[in-house]
Amino acid sequence: MIAFRSLIAAAALFVAATTAQAQIAPARTLDELKAETQSRADRNVYPLTGLKADDTREALAKINSLAPDDWAAAWSSIGERYAAQAKAEEAAGQKANAMADYRQSWRYYSFAKWPVTNSPGKVKAYETSLAVFQDYLRLYDASIETVRIPFEGKEIVGYLRVPKEGRPAPFVVTISALDSRKEESIERSDAYLKRGIAVFALDMVGTGQAPIKIDTGAERMYSKALDYLATRPELDAKRVVIQGNSWSGHWAARLAVTERERLKGVVVQGGPIHEYFTPEWQKKALGTREYLFDLFAARAAVYGVSTLDDFLAYGPRLSMKTDGTIKKPSAPTLLVNGDNDTQVPIADLDILLHNGSPKEAWVNPAGAHMGRSAEWSDGRIFEQIVVPWVARRIGNAE
Repeated sequence: MIAFRSLIAAAALFVAATTAQAQIAPARTLDELKAETQSRADRNVYPLTGLKADDTREALAKINSLAPDDWAAAWSSIGERYAAQAKAEEAAGQKANAMADYRQSWRYYSFAKWPVTNSPGKVKAYETSLAVFQDYLRLYDASIETVRIPFEGKEIVGYLRVPKEGRPAPFVVTISALDSRKEESIERSDAYLKRGIAVFALDMVGTGQAPIKIDTGAERMYSKALDYLATRPELDAKRVVIQGNSWSGHWAARLAVTERERLKGVVVQGGPIHEYFTPEWQKKALGTREYLFDLFAARAAVYGVSTLDDFLAYGPRLSMKTDGTIKKPSAPTLLVNGDNDTQVPIADLDILLHNGSPKEAWVNPAGAHMGRSAEWSDGRIFEQIVVPWVARRIGNAE
């Protein structure tokens, strides 16, 4: 049960986000948002990957305002339908169909809370998405374990998937992004499992079920997870890679330094390093049309702040240039992004590349955030660039 004060805070964040957006750049109108959302569903691109075009059209027809609860209700209604289908199919012994529909239900409930749980309806949608995802895992052929690690009076929640052969297995720790969650990470873990690599998927601090907000020193949560994983006999604690996507690339870059001795490698894909945290960049980037909507709301939530002034003041102390971290030796690192990223400046990749230990980089000259473009989709970058690099670092290359 979500505490009443959390719902009040969510409402306050929505109001503050609306005010901040008015100070930065005009948000998409309702008609513009609907058109862009449908376009992304038609092209099967982020953040609508896996959502069906006809289902998207149906959901959008139910949305009559920009209020977050209207958004949550529309997408949740599609998720509810798939969940009901899955339950009926499971009762009839149709396991494969039930599993597919539970997964589809999770996708719609997850998008119902996107990009941040800043209203009661979005909070409920997120809770339901977690429950439906557990239904999906329950029927999934491969064993995926929900892990709970005690941490500072709370708990770190993650998903662990280990290959059946080749144990103790090397493993990758994936950290989800600002608006994705660990469920997305583990759901696409087949690419690693096929290479004999285990996966431990975690939410980024400040998001999902993570027990702490973003702050200096928050990488300690991931160090605690590494401590725990080192105790698992089916895992090879001497062959570990960290993968950070978008915002979580920042934590991967920090861990490359702080956990250098026990990491074989680190992937920093579109991660904030220095310039991202400057007020000058944020004032420009918060108005990007590359992001679907509510970017300020999502970015403010991970800090636990609500006003634009507090948000702009909070970020600079996380700079890895200001605190000197980029100058220090690091684990082998792969940097990935696109030259045309309007969310995280390509300058942050450059400054990391030219400081500290030698690193590798893959940059798409035509790419936007994360390096994605019409030619290079998220899936293609992951499967053809990231996964092979990780496999080489831990000795499981084909």
